[in-house]
Amino acid sequence: MHAVNVNRKLHLASYDELYQWSIDHIDEFWSELWNYCGVIAETRGARALVDAHKMPGAQFFPDARLNFAENLLMRHFARSRDSDALIFWGEDKIKRRMSHAELYDAVSRVAQALSAMGAAPGDRVAGFLPNMPEAIVAMLATASIGATWTSCSPDFGVQGVLDRFGQVAPKVLFACDGYWYNGKAVDTLGRIAAIVPQLPSLVKTVIVPYLHDSMGAAGETCDIAAVRSGVLFDDFIAPFAAREIAFAQLPFNHPLYIMYSSGTTGVPKCIVHNAGGALLMHLKEHQLHCDIKPGDRLFYFTTCGWMMWNWLAGGLASGAALLLYDGSPFAGQGAILFDYADAEAMTHFGASAKFIDALAKAGLDPRKTHGLAALRGILSTGSPLAPEGFDYVYRHIKGDVCLSSISGGTDLLGCFAGGCPALPVWRGELQCRMLGMKVEVYNDNGKALQGGKGELVCSAPFPSMPIGFWNDSDGRKYHAAYFEKYSNVWCHGDWSEITAHGGMIIYGRSDAVLNPGGVRIGTAEIYRQVEKLDEVAESIVISQDWPPGVIGDVRVVLFVRLKDGLVLDAALVKKICDTIRANTTQRHVPAKIVQVADIPRTKSGKIVELAVRAVVHGQAVKNREALANPDALEYFRNREELAT
Repeated sequence: MHAVNVNRKLHLASYDELYQWSIDHIDEFWSELWNYCGVIAETRGARALVDAHKMPGAQFFPDARLNFAENLLMRHFARSRDSDALIFWGEDKIKRRMSHAELYDAVSRVAQALSAMGAAPGDRVAGFLPNMPEAIVAMLATASIGATWTSCSPDFGVQGVLDRFGQVAPKVLFACDGYWYNGKAVDTLGRIAAIVPQLPSLVKTVIVPYLHDSMGAAGETCDIAAVRSGVLFDDFIAPFAAREIAFAQLPFNHPLYIMYSSGTTGVPKCIVHNAGGALLMHLKEHQLHCDIKPGDRLFYFTTCGWMMWNWLAGGLASGAALLLYDGSPFAGQGAILFDYADAEAMTHFGASAKFIDALAKAGLDPRKTHGLAALRGILSTGSPLAPEGFDYVYRHIKGDVCLSSISGGTDLLGCFAGGCPALPVWRGELQCRMLGMKVEVYNDNGKALQGGKGELVCSAPFPSMPIGFWNDSDGRKYHAAYFEKYSNVWCHGDWSEITAHGGMIIYGRSDAVLNPGGVRIGTAEIYRQVEKLDEVAESIVISQDWPPGVIGDVRVVLFVRLKDGLVLDAALVKKICDTIRANTTQRHVPAKIVQVADIPRTKSGKIVELAVRAVVHGQAVKNREALANPDALEYFRNREELAT
């Protein structure tokens, strides 16, 4: 492996040496990445990093001026104008495709329409949309004029949308009339009509027909009469012919996205991300860590409410066509995403670890039913991928892919640890710490561990650190979220370990770590054992304060959702306990195991240990709207099994 700029005459013989150089010379690394990836900018400026010792406070490329949308639309335009930019499947109902030239023209028209109604740099534009072409178009148009994009998925209820968009006061809302899920039409116009009057900042609501332009519409028109300030998408852009886009040249640190924390413990935090940092982070991760090349076809199963949608969109800057999908990933008897992979020569397949586990539990064997000839990379995130998940991918999906379990988050719009095509894949591990990210594992005293488990931290700045939180003028909330535990060091909140191979293992969220008898246990250590049992479909583990009234000690409680028709009996309890004990320690064995009918999760599919713990202890869950299935919380309330 060689350094990016051979003019430096560096001789780096391994990834480890390149990684070390990248964190020892952070300003040089990001400068070389800028050059290597060919960032389009009005100017880069001479300075790559100022105030490098400040976290927060460091600034990358403070003199640069660029446009995020220009880099996504124009870097490969001359070569690819007539080739696919976006391919879209809405389950088995709708299939559409858009060339780079068509994408450019659509962005041009929407950008003109936004400018004509007064949208400008500093304004917010919101999307309440499925993962469909119009979402990408609206985001790029927003970025092209220098406004700030924010989005959530259309399965949110009214309050969930207001908890997010109500904080940031958008001027324009793009929304769809509904969506398909598991073959069923879900109309959203009623929710939109209820949301709009409660967002007084809105000047225009642009409705994208989806259900009413599809096979199930039965000839119905999209009636938006009940939506205040509503206009259909085609009518919104009708006065404007496509023309050359005047991309606004803006500072590196200009606000591009407002993202949201999961919001399961209160109103979501509004995380403001800058354009230059998002661009550089995604160029690095796509090209150097995922081996994405011009002409590749990048897929990630995501909604517009998860940061992986923003990550996916960034693939345009590396010349990839984006394969968009909306609906259930298990439509077509679980095969639809692999049908998509074959039909569109997918090169990179991304999904959550829970999706991979669900495929395994369902006994699906895509290696036998699909060709997957073009597939080179499989990406997994959202939660730790268990070692058995690695086994399943290589045995039942494809044996010669680079399987990259990646970990980062909405907070950084990218990854701290992930994949590298030049390194071996070790079962159960993330391959490496990402270039330019000084990732360490700290003990409680703020000392870096050479081995063992501790807090995942980043002890040097990186370009996609948030600008801050919305409505946090003095930065107190931002500082408290990441920099309170260790001064001048980003503490991410993951319980983790750096392995002997230079990779990482993530054991779960630090705030969900179990602590029976003072021994700290990551929740993923238990999930890895429980969920490899055929009987168990899914599980969630918490610590319960025990005995009651005694402060400081807890017991481990495991909840299991079993396969249909199974009942938790003494024999299965023993099997679960024996499996955990044999592969971990006695401390990991739950004091109680309880069967539940469902397990609550966020809209992006993450199980919510803290919310379950709150219910078990009789505490309120502050923001049920953040959950995909909030009614599942009731399965954990007042359980007799936990009274003794």
